[in-house]
Amino acid sequence: MLLSRLTTTTRLMSSIASRCLHSERKVSVKGAGDLHIVESGSGKRSLLLMPGALGSAWTDFKPQIEQLPKLLPDYTIIAWDPPGYGKSVPPQRKFDLEFFRKDAEAAVNLMRALDRPRFSILGWSDGGITALIMAGRHADAVEKLAIWGAGAYLVEDEVKTMQSIRDVAKWSPRMREPMEKLYGVERFAQLWSEWVDTFCAFHKQRAGDLCRAEVEQIVAPTFILHGKKDPMIAAEHIPWLRQKLAKVTYHEFPDGKHNIHLRYADEFNKLVADFFSDK
Repeated sequence: MLLSRLTTTTRLMSSIASRCLHSERKVSVKGAGDLHIVESGSGKRSLLLMPGALGSAWTDFKPQIEQLPKLLPDYTIIAWDPPGYGKSVPPQRKFDLEFFRKDAEAAVNLMRALDRPRFSILGWSDGGITALIMAGRHADAVEKLAIWGAGAYLVEDEVKTMQSIRDVAKWSPRMREPMEKLYGVERFAQLWSEWVDTFCAFHKQRAGDLCRAEVEQIVAPTFILHGKKDPMIAAEHIPWLRQKLAKVTYHEFPDGKHNIHLRYADEFNKLVADFFSDK
């Protein structure tokens, strides 16, 4: 009986340790300053987690940081705060029509600084757009990518949606408070408004083009996950991407919205783990 209890306790402590085993640090990155990252796992292969608009490693990827090392033991999981987001300040974030491509270059240079020049990507929303750019422009660096909540261009209805959620004071506390804690109330409201302005500018000045050309250049196997009820992106993006990408896998969450990796974390993590582990 005592041995059984000790074994159970040991397993429980090991399980808790595996969930909590991570490290945080800043990395000096060429052209981007000192960027904050969270690392978990210890595998030789690399998986970079790319957050959404204004997001950070912990606000956007807590279940992935905690669970994926167990599902992908051959990988080290690296979640970053893009320049000017989260704890990667300074620099202060400045939005312009090149910010996705600047983030893409910063991410590639981050992985080079970590001596991990070949890596895979998990990209959500803005992070998915950046991932597409990275895979198109740096085919030699990106092994695989999985994206959700992202498209290669904007349509008018999406711009209207962005405008409708400009005022963060109208958001639910559950959606608003993590970002206010990260940036402060006034700074978050300012950053979000600037982000909305930039998205509207993409539509007005570039016919909505975000990364069409880069998608045409992608050769890496790509996993598209999609919440069928996602209110943030137009349904037409999914067939467009599936047609343009050379090697594509698709999975749909029938009741999923924009944050399927958080709402359905266990199922989501198992799906992407199977994809990245070549199962």
